[in-house]
Amino acid sequence: MKRIDSKSKFPELAAALRDVRAYFGFAALFSAAVNLLMLTPIIYMLQVYDRVVASGSVPTLTMLTILMVCLLLAMGGLEWVRSMVMIAASNRLEQRLRQRVSEATFNRALFSGGMVANAQPMNDLSQLRQFLTGSSLFAFFDAPWVPIYIFVMYLFHPWFALAGVFGVILMLAFTLANEKVTRPKLQDANSLSNSVNNQLSGNLRNAEVIAAMGMGSNLRTRQEDGSEQVMELQSVASRQNGTFSSISKSFRIIMQSLTLGLGALLALNQQISPGMMIAGSLLLGRALAPIDLLVNTWRGFTVARAQYDRLGKLLEQLPPPFRPMTLPAPTGRLLVENLYVAPPPFQSQAHVLRNVSFALAPGEALGIVGPSASGKSSLARAILGVWPTAHGAVRLDGSEILTWDREQLGPHLGYLPQDIELFDGSIAENICRFGEQDSEAIVAAAQLAGVHELIQTLPQGYNTMIGGAGGVLSGGQRQRIGLARAVYGKPCLIVLDEPNSNLDDQGERELVEALDRIKRQGSTVIVISHRTMVLKSMDKMLVLKEGAAVSYGPRDQVLAGLMQPARKLPQSAAS
Repeated sequence: MKRIDSKSKFPELAAALRDVRAYFGFAALFSAAVNLLMLTPIIYMLQVYDRVVASGSVPTLTMLTILMVCLLLAMGGLEWVRSMVMIAASNRLEQRLRQRVSEATFNRALFSGGMVANAQPMNDLSQLRQFLTGSSLFAFFDAPWVPIYIFVMYLFHPWFALAGVFGVILMLAFTLANEKVTRPKLQDANSLSNSVNNQLSGNLRNAEVIAAMGMGSNLRTRQEDGSEQVMELQSVASRQNGTFSSISKSFRIIMQSLTLGLGALLALNQQISPGMMIAGSLLLGRALAPIDLLVNTWRGFTVARAQYDRLGKLLEQLPPPFRPMTLPAPTGRLLVENLYVAPPPFQSQAHVLRNVSFALAPGEALGIVGPSASGKSSLARAILGVWPTAHGAVRLDGSEILTWDREQLGPHLGYLPQDIELFDGSIAENICRFGEQDSEAIVAAAQLAGVHELIQTLPQGYNTMIGGAGGVLSGGQRQRIGLARAVYGKPCLIVLDEPNSNLDDQGERELVEALDRIKRQGSTVIVISHRTMVLKSMDKMLVLKEGAAVSYGPRDQVLAGLMQPARKLPQSAAS
């Protein structure tokens, strides 16, 4: 097996392969035994033709037959063991990489702002594991034995060896030609297929909008056009691969037949025995079999290599996260210093936030207002550490937010985004964030959010099952359950982005009461809103415009300044 070191193209994947190197070593060892035992039928045939037929000895035939059957049974057992070894290797490889690839896939979706949100890397890992368990990989283990078979043919007669070398060279030429012709088309087809699948996923997520506005036909036409291009590219590659496979198979059979004819000629000239005549043909077929298998399964190799490259690039672009030391539980003291933020994937130098600063003590509430595209949601993501900062810092209890261990910090943070996403499961599971269910804490969070009575009216109460889109719940109900999830466990810092966007007047009044209860428990609260009612519960206000803070201070002071004719409250915030 090729030596793997830290200078490999993808060091992380190389390290994972190095971890299963012993399995490949055992597979190669069993392959050696299997290939040796594959000489059994040839040797048996030689003995029958040259010894048993000549001597007419039935006992010799009987013993040779029993030995042949035992050896071939052993060969079958070794092939089974080899398959089990490769299955174990593939399972270990996936187990080693699964969590890492899952984290990288999640972070890619996170840092791309949801633009690249699919499970393609996990599918690549699963399919790569399946490739390792397939029979096509064994062609690599069998290929090193081709020279040995040719050497045995040479022992029969040099002309057999020359025929074998000629056949191997032509078969390798077929393999290289197949690679050169089909690989570009398969790469284009895979890339386009991923794009089409992403479009389909987006269409499914927005099925209601598509149905309501009659966009289905247009989008299906677009989808069909992409699918037709994928099918055409894959069909061309498959036809070309099929052509090379047919030529390869026909050539292998022709070479075997010609070798048999060559053996007959040599036997007529008394240069070899009749048994060697047939054995030479069988050996050539065995020597060409691994290369023929490579030609026939080359598409699988090409796909597996593309999957390996995609996984390697993903892990290279998103290295393992730094695991900081455990810090004391935060109290909610927040400091934002000269904050600059650029949206992922950070290809643009334009900052959506520029030089924003403010400070909050535990138990204080900050209201953030401003027109659309002023950077409010971007500020929320930066405060929570979802988006890295370009310059400046966000400090929670004096520590940079990005230096906290996310698993440790998560329970101390609450977040309600603009787009409320609930997950498949019960309402109780969603509220407790799918952790260990504490009934008292779940009910306390629901009461704190003012949604306990609403949940009790549902058919199964807290055990009501909902889907990712909220299932039987309305937009307002989803939002209020999302608030209960945000306040579960009494987090010290809670960020609410448009928490009243789906609420009616009664729901908004209940939200204001909930905010007062949250403040009394000592949580630091940040609320982004376009409505003035929730601002009554705020202690401070921050006004953003075009990514910059135009006003910050105590609520009444900021509101008074905004009410002046020269500095009107942004229209969206005054609505």
